[in-house]
Amino acid sequence: MRYQSPISPGRSWYEDTAGERPEHPRLDGDRSCDVVIVGGGFTGLSAAMHLAKAGTNVVLIESHRLGDGASGRNGGQLNTGQRAWPEEMEAEYGFTRAKALFDVAEEAKAHLLSFAETNGVDIEYMPGQLSVAHKKRYVDNYKAHAEIMADRFGYPHISFMDAKETSERIGSQRFFGGVRDTGTGHIHPLRLVIGTARVAVAAGADLYENTPATGIIATGGKVRVTTPYGTVTADKCLIATNAYGGKLEPVSAAHIMPIGSFIGATVPLGPGSPVIPGGESVDDSRFVVRYFRKSKDGRLLFGGREIYAVAEPGDIHIHIRKQIAEIYPDLKDIEITHGWGGYVGITMPRQPFVREVMPNVISAGGYSGHGVMLSNFVGKLYADTVAGSREKLKLFEELKVPAFPGGRKLRAPLLFLALNWYALRDRI
Repeated sequence: MRYQSPISPGRSWYEDTAGERPEHPRLDGDRSCDVVIVGGGFTGLSAAMHLAKAGTNVVLIESHRLGDGASGRNGGQLNTGQRAWPEEMEAEYGFTRAKALFDVAEEAKAHLLSFAETNGVDIEYMPGQLSVAHKKRYVDNYKAHAEIMADRFGYPHISFMDAKETSERIGSQRFFGGVRDTGTGHIHPLRLVIGTARVAVAAGADLYENTPATGIIATGGKVRVTTPYGTVTADKCLIATNAYGGKLEPVSAAHIMPIGSFIGATVPLGPGSPVIPGGESVDDSRFVVRYFRKSKDGRLLFGGREIYAVAEPGDIHIHIRKQIAEIYPDLKDIEITHGWGGYVGITMPRQPFVREVMPNVISAGGYSGHGVMLSNFVGKLYADTVAGSREKLKLFEELKVPAFPGGRKLRAPLLFLALNWYALRDRI
């Protein structure tokens, strides 16, 4: 019987194409170490790998399998910069801080690609990204964005596309214009999870699967993480559970909200298909964004149906096929071979949440759909912090990320109402 994640619905195309996925043992008894990491996604694995390479005694525990959460099931798009455009960050934080945040994101992109190449991790990188306007009134914003990126932020890889070029590059007349980014691309995320874990183990990190954290206590200069199978005592702790933290730690839970996002994979479209002939990834201007790309074997991987509470979705295939048909009417009856979902962590301003939530305990998450490269790099920056260099991590720590309103009982319903209003606005 094929393994299927108990915390995320559906079996992904990534699971069927990632190759060997090594299993790691469950914790058995008490452990002591320098750093304990809770969460085995991009952030936690990257931190464990870099810490171990620096000679730190590190233990990572994951409640299920490594990559069962968003890290192994996401859309695979790297993007450029932060979740918000640099000019939007400048309006809030000023140019100096906005430029520093953009530069650290560019460093994150380069670091991820360099890591994969250096360590022989085949992440199936494919270059190019198209960001497109689903409403005509947004086109001027995209044109201005391309100019600002080149002139103000020194990024020459973005060019404006008019409606004709957009139609040709997407293979659909559904969009009105946009930008093409040749300085980024998309990957097979589960391959990155597996490769990072392999390198971490080789460096000396101890990784434990099927070991849920049941509590975190910071007292007497030590941090104790309890599990059903033993306690890990350490000098420092990184919480990297993102959308799957539950009630483990209240500060993170107040700032990071899980939302479900779902993806479908079609049968291969075949040679000569007009769908994204250049092989780029695509995201649109909806607040409830739709994102899609072609895999190396020519399948359309399409994501976009979101829910705003932790509940099982219905038939993913039906909803994804409807959204595909809106953009590609000729694919209205396309066979979908895989439909899967997972939960991503968002914050109120859609900016990462990185905070010291108790003595010697840092929590990182809330990448808000922009985490493929940012989460990996935040893991590295945490390792740098343990080594005494916190300057770059502080760029994220100092972001203005308020808690969601409504407390535990009301925040999910309030968010549901707000985001459904945005979804309605996307259609108007």
